[in-house]
Amino acid sequence: MHDALRVLRIVTALLFMAHASMRFVNGSIPQFGAFMESQGFPHGQAWVLAITCCELGAGSLLIINRGVRWAASGLAVIVAAGIWLIHRHSGWFVGEHGTGGSEYSVALLAMLLVVAAHDAAAASRRDSRTDEADPHG
Repeated sequence: MHDALRVLRIVTALLFMAHASMRFVNGSIPQFGAFMESQGFPHGQAWVLAITCCELGAGSLLIINRGVRWAASGLAVIVAAGIWLIHRHSGWFVGEHGTGGSEYSVALLAMLLVVAAHDAAAASRRDSRTDEADPHG
């Protein structure tokens, strides 16, 4: 089970890092910034840069297995906001049945929640072992 969760954590990280990197490669940061401003976010380009840096940073943390719960939770907030601001207006499907829908984002959100929950459970197990080993608490 741990190998499967490790693969899920790393693949999820790589998906976010690839997605974020493409904003630089395609030069789409100004367009995304303009969209953010149209949605009421001042300084849209700054928001996009912050989102992009978070996706790259959190993805890196997931890969090296550090701060996993926080990294996955932060990415989950970004995905939820993306669903609300962008994808919900395009329906459910992505691919052959639709364009830009929520389907893929909901799958990513589920992946992130599993990764975060597993890390929280692992941390709880580590804490209980530490408490048992330290009689002074």
